[in-house]
Amino acid sequence: MSEDALREVSSLGLAYVGDCVYELLVRSHLLLGGRHTNRSLHAAAVELSRAGAQARAAARLLPHLSEEELAVYRRGRNSHVHSVPKSADVEQYHAATGLECLMGWLYLRGKRARVSELFQIIVED
Repeated sequence: MSEDALREVSSLGLAYVGDCVYELLVRSHLLLGGRHTNRSLHAAAVELSRAGAQARAAARLLPHLSEEELAVYRRGRNSHVHSVPKSADVEQYHAATGLECLMGWLYLRGKRARVSELFQIIVED
């Protein structure tokens, strides 16, 4: 996607794509980690993809982001969301939206290696 076209995408549009990217990374990580039943995979994926878990992941990533990546994260974090799930507070949901926005932006720029690198930081012990 060209830089000009990417600038035209709203922060919530980037978060929409980033949500899918993040979910795929979580599911792949869990599957490769040895969880074998659909029930256990699903339960673990839901737990890791909740806004609270994504907010903690975002906090872990912040020191590793470039200035440009931080700007994209802030753009998503500061976007106006219309509702917040019951399982999260507003601050967590904004941080999760920022993370998803960043993941979507990187993915659409074709920076798949950077997406994987950041995800490894999130899941490392």
